[in-house]
Amino acid sequence: MAILTAPAPTRPAAATPPSKNGRKLRDNLTGHAFLIGALLCFVLFMWYPMIRGVVMSFQRTRRGETSWVGWDNYIRIINDPSFWTAWKNTAYFTLLALVLGFVLPFFVAILLNEFRHAKGYLRILVYLPVMLPPASALFLFKFYAYDPSEAGLFNAVLAGLGLPTSEWMQSPSMTMPAMVIASTWMNMGGAVLIYLAALQNIPGELYEAAELDGAGILKRIWHVTIPQTKLILALLAMLQIVATMQLFIEPLILANGAGTQDSATSVVYLIYQHGFFQNDLNGAAALGVIMLLVLAVFSAVYVRLSTRSSED
Repeated sequence: MAILTAPAPTRPAAATPPSKNGRKLRDNLTGHAFLIGALLCFVLFMWYPMIRGVVMSFQRTRRGETSWVGWDNYIRIINDPSFWTAWKNTAYFTLLALVLGFVLPFFVAILLNEFRHAKGYLRILVYLPVMLPPASALFLFKFYAYDPSEAGLFNAVLAGLGLPTSEWMQSPSMTMPAMVIASTWMNMGGAVLIYLAALQNIPGELYEAAELDGAGILKRIWHVTIPQTKLILALLAMLQIVATMQLFIEPLILANGAGTQDSATSVVYLIYQHGFFQNDLNGAAALGVIMLLVLAVFSAVYVRLSTRSSED
């Protein structure tokens, strides 16, 4: 009698590893999927509103009907006296912010860089105002620091020093300096940390050589610190100008919008007025395009000058 034997079990064939080209294709598809999502968000929330604003600036919408009016919105906006007042106030705020809000963080960073102990605590202390919501910080300044009576913090300090007090936001001449002080206090921490990172990359041998040559602290800052950090200084100067020209929340909260005698009206606040109070969305779009062009020209000039200086 024949004995039947079961066939020996066969091993499953090993899975063929993906080829190099397959892995590369899969990685590329994954990367492009993430990029497409980010690109769609950028187009939807950045480019489309920008293009839509440019189109609206050449239109007029009345009772649901839209018509093309060419340059009429631009002519009407430019002939508005508030247009030039807003640009003058914005330029004044930007200039004051460069004098105080740009220079002060740099010297605060230099001072913190000289400390040997408690560096982490001091950095947290300087950065704390950035962590506060801007509206909360501005309300704190408005009702506590800038109180025009002697109960206000700043007036109490001035009175204690025997100096004349100020009406702050109620005074047309002090409106812009008061807003610059508040804005600098709120935003200084980020710039200080960037400067600190740049200062720590400066070789210590440069300072030692300057000290051997008899250079004092001011000469070391002028001949060593500033040249070694000029790229960071230039970049933050451009960002400072672009940010301060978009002045809005400070006049809105501190000065209730326009301020005394229109001393706080900024270009962005004027756009806000046209769009939400006067129901003039086309005029607001035209003013926004004008501001976009001004900032674009400034950025192009900055890039051109920085490229030329790097080539030299």
